[in-house]
Amino acid sequence: MADPRQGTVPDGLVTVDVARAVASIVAGGLVAMPTETVYGLGGDATNDGAVARIFAVKGRPTGHPLIVHIAAAEALDDWAAEVPRFVRDLAENCWPGPLTMLLRRSARVPDSVTGGRDTVGLRVPAHPMALDLLARSGRGIAAPSANRFGRVSPTTAQHVLDDLGSLLDPARDVILDGGASPVGVESTIVDCSVSPPQVLRPGGIPIADIEAVLGSSLAAAAGPSRAAGMLASHYAPRATVELAESSDAARRRAAVRTAAGEQVRILDYGDDLVLAARSLYADLRDADGAGTTRVIAVMPPAVGLGHAIRDRLTKAAAAR
Repeated sequence: MADPRQGTVPDGLVTVDVARAVASIVAGGLVAMPTETVYGLGGDATNDGAVARIFAVKGRPTGHPLIVHIAAAEALDDWAAEVPRFVRDLAENCWPGPLTMLLRRSARVPDSVTGGRDTVGLRVPAHPMALDLLARSGRGIAAPSANRFGRVSPTTAQHVLDDLGSLLDPARDVILDGGASPVGVESTIVDCSVSPPQVLRPGGIPIADIEAVLGSSLAAAAGPSRAAGMLASHYAPRATVELAESSDAARRRAAVRTAAGEQVRILDYGDDLVLAARSLYADLRDADGAGTTRVIAVMPPAVGLGHAIRDRLTKAAAAR
């Protein structure tokens, strides 16, 4: 696949200066901000111009809604028209953290953020730089992952620079370098506007942990796509991704593919789900950088973080 970027990467984009990032957000610019999950491409959620640039830089269809990051649970009432008691319980127990809750939006949320839908995804990220940026800017920050649409999400500032550096403007945009994302996969998304609440995307907080707070089970996703990451094909490297259910099966397939002249890499994290989540996107990017044509990924156990990793690998494999 051809690289969608054009031109060269300008100097001066990457910074560790939160004050500079605050100034960019307030002025209507974009900030690639670190979170505990992945880096997000953020702009003032109430600024239609900034939101439009997020979609343009990512190459993201405008009908795909964005998540709004807020500084604290106390801001829920500013962004949601209705906040049920169980939502406040989830916020108290899971925020800051990798949980996004879909709620009926307030009048403050523009159509550009939600794709015209009557719900908005909200979360408080668990990263000190992101929280500082949110608090000091006084804005809700709309932010999808800071990569080209459909591709592998970024977990370092360098990944963002590689993907979007030539598409950002150093005069008004910045990449805020907060180190490697410690979780490594996107947030879990729960639709709290329906009863019972539905899991729209497994992610960085296990579903069992959410159900423990609720004291009840979550339902599986039903209905149309209405949140990030619900497409059947997503999170894809340039290499073809093939799935295997065991290490032995992966090795057998790799031998066949290698004999046929392919450049093959096996991803196998065993039962270490934390390592798998933290490493997956960087390893997929490294495979592309090494000229790998096929990645054979051993599926992790379907428990805890394993659900999120299996989801990402399944969608990456569906891209071919």
